[in-house]
Amino acid sequence: MRLFGLTGWSGAGKTTLIKRLIPRLIGRGLSVSTVKHAHHGFDVDHPGKDSYAHRVAGATEVLVSSPLRVALMHELRGAPEPELVDLLPRLAPVDIVLVEGFKREPHPKLEIHRAVVGKPCLFPNDPDIVAVASDGPLPDAAVPVLALDDVQAIVDLVVAQAIPVDQAIARAAAVR
Repeated sequence: MRLFGLTGWSGAGKTTLIKRLIPRLIGRGLSVSTVKHAHHGFDVDHPGKDSYAHRVAGATEVLVSSPLRVALMHELRGAPEPELVDLLPRLAPVDIVLVEGFKREPHPKLEIHRAVVGKPCLFPNDPDIVAVASDGPLPDAAVPVLALDDVQAIVDLVVAQAIPVDQAIARAAAVR
């Protein structure tokens, strides 16, 4: 398994780009999984569902299985949020893992930048950003700048720059 990240400020278009990358990577014969960081609480089940009732009753983990999918919910119940390196071993093997968010983790990343968001670029302070996908020119960029709508060039970058998951885990352990 190899890993590559997409980072950027909220509203820059990370999820939109990932939705465009996945079919292109699959079209190259690669299997793809994603890991997304959320800065807020979220629910994958809802009141009225049995899994919700199990979780609210205090279960640490609730695994739901059907002929179509399996979902495992793990309640932290005050424990610290797991780091990316703790989550990666939970994934089934695939060719490429796309990581959305986790901007402070030390793995190769593409910064998604839109001027309209009004936030500064992240690449000057993050040596793991290998390129920027932008909706406009960034003449002072110290890394390659790709057009945000050039999905083919971005797919090529992802395939070329993705690193083995065990290497990403080792890099993260080295900075802890």
